[in-house]
Amino acid sequence: MKRLRMGFILLALLLIPLHVGAGVPLDTVERHVNEVLKVLRDPALQGEANKEAKQEKIEAIADEMFDYVALSRLTLGRNWRKFNGDQKKEFIQLYRSILEKAYMDRILSYTDEEVTFDKETMLSEKKAEVQTHILTKSTEIPIFYRVYLKDGTWKVYDVIIEGISLIKNYRTQFRDILANNPPEEVLKVLRKKIEQA
Repeated sequence: MKRLRMGFILLALLLIPLHVGAGVPLDTVERHVNEVLKVLRDPALQGEANKEAKQEKIEAIADEMFDYVALSRLTLGRNWRKFNGDQKKEFIQLYRSILEKAYMDRILSYTDEEVTFDKETMLSEKKAEVQTHILTKSTEIPIFYRVYLKDGTWKVYDVIIEGISLIKNYRTQFRDILANNPPEEVLKVLRKKIEQA
């Protein structure tokens, strides 16, 4: 009897962490995306006069949602080692601005459509993919978020929009530049992109 009760206790202890952890990546992404949509749809933030305030609010949510250091390191891959400390810091800042604009442009263009949060798939113990879709009148646009567990919080390290990974898209561009140029050349390209934006 004691052995049977002990077996039930052990089984319960094993199941508790699985139950508590289930759905957390999806819930985290859903919360952040809904916060962004709430800002975009806020009547008090409409119009050109409120554009900057709206952008600041979205950037604050994105800062909580994304891990820009991981995004930068993954995008540059082996080339990350070519950058010195100051260049890495500048790259992270510039790349953050580029990604926020790319992400914001996509999200801004879908403000009135419905967003569904379909499912999460665990890629490993600490990595997951959260699949969402933006439903327009004529089509479904898939936006998948790749997240990983960092210090107890799920952070986005890649976004796959309509099958195109932000990381892979930029990695190819940067790899081509760095094949025959020093890191400073990549920083110049990013500075120019931000100026033009």
